[in-house]
Amino acid sequence: MKTIKYFFQFIFIIIFFSLFKILGLKLSSAIGGKLFEIIGPLFRSKTLIHSNIKKAFPEISLERLDGITKSMWNNYGRVFAEYMFIKDFRANKSNTKIEIEGQEILDEIKRQNKPVVFISGHLSNFELMAMHIEKAGVKLSAVYRPLNNIFLNKIMERIRNKYICKNQIKKGIGGLKKLISLKKNNYSTALMIDQRVTEGINSNFFNQKALTTTIPAQLVKKFKIPVVPIFIERVNNINFKIVVKKPIHFDNDISIKSITDELNLILEKMIIYKPEQWIWSHNRWK
Repeated sequence: MKTIKYFFQFIFIIIFFSLFKILGLKLSSAIGGKLFEIIGPLFRSKTLIHSNIKKAFPEISLERLDGITKSMWNNYGRVFAEYMFIKDFRANKSNTKIEIEGQEILDEIKRQNKPVVFISGHLSNFELMAMHIEKAGVKLSAVYRPLNNIFLNKIMERIRNKYICKNQIKKGIGGLKKLISLKKNNYSTALMIDQRVTEGINSNFFNQKALTTTIPAQLVKKFKIPVVPIFIERVNNINFKIVVKKPIHFDNDISIKSITDELNLILEKMIIYKPEQWIWSHNRWK
C-alpha cells in the first residue's frame, strides 16, 4: 500500500518538475511557494508547528505564529521548485543570485587542503551550502538522509550527486565509516545538524532536550579538526546570501556532549535570525 502511495506521489512531483522546467526559475519558485502554502497544512498539523515555534519563542503572538508558519511553507515550496534549477545555480560563475560572505575562509581551507566540518540547518535553500563549497574547490563529502519515497529518492540522489556534491554519504553507521575513510584523504564534511536522529544524544535545543547528531563532535575528536558554521538566507525570493563563519577550534579535552551543545546554540542563533526560513513542521523534540 505504501509503495502505491509513493508511486503516485512520484508521478505528481514529476509532473510539477516538468512544468517548472518550462516556466523558469522565477515563476516556478513563486508557484512552488504558493502551492505549499495551500497544500502544506493538509499534511502537517498546524498545532504541531505552532507548538514547535513556541518552544523557541514562548511569548510569540498568534499573528506572528501564523506569519512564520505561512512563510515557512512558502520557503519550503520554493526549495521544492528550485531543485530543477540547481544546475543553473552551480553554473552561474558570477554568482549573481548568491552573495557570499566569508569566501576567503573557503579559499584558505582549499589552500591548506586540511579537512573541516561544515555545519548548518535546513534554512532557506539548504542545498546551496554543499553546492557552493564544492564549487569553491574544497574537497567535500555531504551527509544526507534518503527520502522515504524510493521512487523520488532516486531522482534526488541523481541531482545531488551531479550538481550539489559528488560524494553523498547516507546517514548511518555505514556512512560514518565512509566519512572517516574520506577524512584520511583530507575531505571535509558538510551536514545539517537539525534533524532528529535516534542514534544521537540528548542536547539542549531551545531549552529542551532534543536528540541530536554527534557526527560533527566525533569527527572533531577523532581528527582534531575545526567546525565551520554556514548560514544561508533567502534575501529576495530567488536571491540568497551564504555566510561562512570563522572556523571554531575545540580543546582536545572537551567532551562530545559539550561540542554538540555548543553547535546547537549556534544553530539556535541562525533560526532566531530567520525563523520563517526554518522547517518547523518536524517534531524535533519528540
